[in-house]
Amino acid sequence: MNGVRSIALGVALALLGGCMGNDFSDLQAYMDEVRAKPKGVIEPLPAFLPYEAFTYSAASLRHPFQPPMKIDLAQQQKGSQDIRPDETRIKQFLEEFNIETFTMVGTLVNGGGTYALIKGGDGVHRVKVGDYLGRNHGRIIEIGEAEVDVVEIVPDGDGGWLERPRSLTLKERS
Repeated sequence: MNGVRSIALGVALALLGGCMGNDFSDLQAYMDEVRAKPKGVIEPLPAFLPYEAFTYSAASLRHPFQPPMKIDLAQQQKGSQDIRPDETRIKQFLEEFNIETFTMVGTLVNGGGTYALIKGGDGVHRVKVGDYLGRNHGRIIEIGEAEVDVVEIVPDGDGGWLERPRSLTLKERS
């Protein structure tokens, strides 16, 4: 074993000795040449404009992908001061969504009465007569086999309110 160690030590010294005698003058000349070149200029960072907050004020306007409603001003109904939404009642969950997003998918009849199954607002919901849905104070007034009748209370633009009937029809399976 001693002989193997001495041979390995001798080979290692021979390899190290071979590295010590090399001439590094070409490397030194290249480094001197690089150091002699003029230093580059780093461009300053661009000036960023401060962030300006934007308040979206068109949330109450018509959705841009809904067809516009044609209104004949001569035949436009005038609102009534007697019709008003009840602003003091607690809003129901389905009033957070536009009524256009709801479709009727079925009915359910049990001992508690007749219910409609409405799809929209992140799921399928069971509603009954008297429940509210949609952003325009829509109240369910009748549930049939193939449709749900809703009355919305909408402003007429002159300070009054109008009752507008809507229907959610049963969506056919495809």
